[in-house]
Amino acid sequence: MSRTDHILQRLSGLHPKLIDLGLERIERLLETLGRPQDHLPPVIHVAGTNGKGSTIAFLRAFLEAAGHSVHVYTSPHLVRFNERIRLGGQLVSTRRLNGALERVEQINAGESITLFEVTTAAALLLFSETPADFLLLEVGMGGTFDTTNVVAHPLGVVITPVDLDHQGFLGDTIAEIAVSKAGILKRGSPAVIGYQQPEGREVIERAARRLGVAPVYQGEDFHGHLEESRLVFQDENGLVDLPPPALHGPHQLDNASLAIAAVRHFGLPVDQAALERGLRAVSWPARMTPLEGKLRERLAPDAELWLDGGHNGHGAAALARAVEALAAKRPAPLVLIMGMMNTRSPAVFLEPFAPFKPRVLALAIPGEANAHPADAIANAAKGMGLEASAEPSLLAALRKAAAIAGARVIICGSLYLAGHALERNGTPPQ
Repeated sequence: MSRTDHILQRLSGLHPKLIDLGLERIERLLETLGRPQDHLPPVIHVAGTNGKGSTIAFLRAFLEAAGHSVHVYTSPHLVRFNERIRLGGQLVSTRRLNGALERVEQINAGESITLFEVTTAAALLLFSETPADFLLLEVGMGGTFDTTNVVAHPLGVVITPVDLDHQGFLGDTIAEIAVSKAGILKRGSPAVIGYQQPEGREVIERAARRLGVAPVYQGEDFHGHLEESRLVFQDENGLVDLPPPALHGPHQLDNASLAIAAVRHFGLPVDQAALERGLRAVSWPARMTPLEGKLRERLAPDAELWLDGGHNGHGAAALARAVEALAAKRPAPLVLIMGMMNTRSPAVFLEPFAPFKPRVLALAIPGEANAHPADAIANAAKGMGLEASAEPSLLAALRKAAAIAGARVIICGSLYLAGHALERNGTPPQ
């Protein structure tokens, strides 16, 4: 176990729950640390159910293409904890990360606090001490009571599409979950809102009116679509003709358009040339990513291997649209190597794929006590009329997939499984 893992293990013992939404503990700790949240670069705060990380990846690509230094805070990580904190464009070094975690641990002095709260405090401390032009701050869960919601005056706020997720913490309906997401809206901070279901849109509009905020809405105030292999974006300021994004899948057109709208609505110093460079350079691992290397070598030369971390119904629907687009170019047998946490429904995830009649190779995510057993996933797939089997490991599943000629193989269902795949592939953190 690494020193970082030892520190995180100690910190995880400071509170009996992994998740306990609320701001009292983090605000107490940040006061003791000298309120680093008041000494940050201009912050763009991003909440939503799906697309947060991809939207941030686009924003980072645009800003860096324009020559700006950017801090980034995202979660969870895939392989190493360092991936959550990017300082001025670079992943935080292990030395600086460990130093910040131990400083915060010492100042916290054994008080009750969750792991996400104490690590967020360490991240904010690092961001406050390291010069940069912008900070892209991703909400961990929800919004109102999320640990990141301590920034009083963000430069701008983005809410990606809201859907059912984390119902045990945020509510059982779209409207209840949207109430939480809308909690990051701030008086005086402009807002850009992604596509929403009607009940979610109504909640966000009501919250914005109370704060005197006039958001711009995707599909109404701005649009982006693919036209002759170009991304055509239009808002009240006019039309922009851009290259398609480097990230795969039709949903990434929506995420890219959301980020472009944020650039224009927030008045970020990014010109069209930087937008073009950013769209070509953007990278975000395990979001419908073609996988090369050790794992790909286990498949036949005519096969494809993809990796995606989508883990709920909305993410599955986006992934299914990406599969449909690939199938239009090259029809191929679809194989899903699938693992999920037991807070998710395998049947809900699989539903969008039913028209493709995929072969499902199910496995329990290694090292995750709260993962679905492989049999549970396989049985859910069989109950939908799909061919499925439980596999003992990722490598065993790949061996079985290798026997299917020309297969389109997608490792999917969980970011934790995606991290395991990247680790087995020897892919370094990005």
